Amino acid sequence: MTRDARETADTPDEETLRLAAEVFNAARDGHAAAFRRWLAGGLPPDLCNHNGDSLLMLASYHGHHDTVRVLLAHGADPERYNDRGQNPLGGAAFKGDLAMVELLLSHGAAVDGTTADGKTPLMFAAMFGNREVLDCLLAHGADPAAREAGGMTALDLAVAMGAESTRARLAALAA
Repeated sequence: MTRDARETADTPDEETLRLAAEVFNAARDGHAAAFRRWLAGGLPPDLCNHNGDSLLMLASYHGHHDTVRVLLAHGADPERYNDRGQNPLGGAAFKGDLAMVELLLSHGAAVDGTTADGKTPLMFAAMFGNREVLDCLLAHGADPAAREAGGMTALDLAVAMGAESTRARLAALAA
C-alpha cells in the first residue's frame, strides 16, 4: 500500500467525524438516553477522544449522574486515565460532586488513585475545601498521609490553599 493510500485509509470520513463529535458532546451534555441506544448498538463504553478523555471522564466531570450510571452499567472503566494522568474520581473530587464520588467509588474507582504528579482525590477535596467529599473519601479508606510528587500531604495542600474546613478536619486526624 502506498503512503497516500495508508493516509487515506487512516483518515476518518466526514460522517465518522460528525458522529464522534456528537458522541463526545453527548457525554459532556449528559444525554443518557442516547448512550443507552449507542451502547446497545455496540459503541465501546471506553471510547476516548484525542486527549484520552473517556466518555465516563467527560460525563462525570460535567456532573451527569444518569449518563455515568449508563456508561458504568455497560462496562466503562472508572479507572481509565486520560493523557494528562487524570481519572474520573479525581475530577469529581476536584469539582466537589459528592454524589458522583460515591457513584464512582461504588463501581470500583480506587480511592487513592493518583494523577501523574501523585495527587489523590483526597488531596483535591482538601485543596478546594470540599469537606463532604473529603469525609466520604476518608470513610472509604483514603490515606491522609499519602504524599504527592512534591512531598505534600492533603493537610499540607489544604493549608497552602487556605481551605480551612478541610485543614481542620485533617489536622484533627493527625493529632
